[in-house]
Amino acid sequence: MSITADAYLNGPRPAPDELLPSAVPVRFVTEAGTAADAPSGYAAPSDERLGEAYRRMVVARRFDQQASALTRQGRLAVYPSSRGQEACQIAGVLALRQQDWLFPTYRDTAAVVSRGVDPVDVLTLLRGDWHCGYDPVATRVAPLCTPLATQLLHAVGMADALRRKGEDGVAMAFVGDGGTSEGDFHEALNFAAVFGAPVVFLIQNNQYAISVPLADQTAAPALAYKGVGYGVRSEQVDGNDLVAVLAVLDEAVEHARSGHGPFLVEAHTYRLDGHTNADDPGRYRDEEEVRRWAAADPLPRLQTWLRARGALTEQDIDVAQAEAEALAADLRARIELNGPSNVLEMFDHVYTDPTPQLKEQRRSLETEVKDAEA
Repeated sequence: MSITADAYLNGPRPAPDELLPSAVPVRFVTEAGTAADAPSGYAAPSDERLGEAYRRMVVARRFDQQASALTRQGRLAVYPSSRGQEACQIAGVLALRQQDWLFPTYRDTAAVVSRGVDPVDVLTLLRGDWHCGYDPVATRVAPLCTPLATQLLHAVGMADALRRKGEDGVAMAFVGDGGTSEGDFHEALNFAAVFGAPVVFLIQNNQYAISVPLADQTAAPALAYKGVGYGVRSEQVDGNDLVAVLAVLDEAVEHARSGHGPFLVEAHTYRLDGHTNADDPGRYRDEEEVRRWAAADPLPRLQTWLRARGALTEQDIDVAQAEAEALAADLRARIELNGPSNVLEMFDHVYTDPTPQLKEQRRSLETEVKDAEA
């Protein structure tokens, strides 16, 4: 059900205790793939949806591995791996409907692929060809965002527009823990709360902003508490437990869609690889920490859970792996089919009527290109 432009603004605002996140992250499944002790208070997703989530996570992991390999081969300029964060990205996509919008960061390529965007087009930015290789309007996926947290304001603006137009749509914006230290993060939360924008903020807290640990960024008990001061309902969840992440995001999306304003979710997860292929994580974290988080890997965790419930068979696993290998092979075959890009294209979509300075810059670069080719 859509909400009118005035319903939220004129209604009662939530009481402080209605905004607070759980004292500990919500979880359904332990690291060992068994049932967690404490009840979560959230509705568990169906085994059918969890089976679909598993398939997508397998494909996402293989896509990430292939993209990392392409970077080592020099076929991508840079690649920020999301290995270990698949539960957050896949659950985020599964919680959305077709009419909803996704606003990703540069690390959320797996989510964008899972949303249905061609993997080759997803990697266009990371090849250095275009700022965006796909149509955001047709896919309802905003461009991969490199500047920290700027996509949050865009998501709020889109969500507010959907609300004002009476459309039944929600925007989900991903952000890393480092992005919560940016002013745009706070401005986005404040605007969303004041105007009741149907937007869900998903913080993927992978413990590091490049090399800066979380403890050096904030003194808050959890990043989820940052929503409370703005009047945004908030929650924290075990980000490596896909069952829990999907359960929480289902409720968050429904909360926003039904006219109750924005929702902030902090998912506690971990970046198993470096910040990008150019990063040396060994300079700021030790191997014991990585091993500890690797033991909580979301993919085998979900696989163990589903197999114990009889909801995942060996055939299901083989089918998912075959699909993942087919995607990787197709990506390898097509990533460079179009050949090198035309560097002069960078001038084509700056101004409708190029300025004299821009025309001069284009002529200068064109001369350099011709000289280099001569």
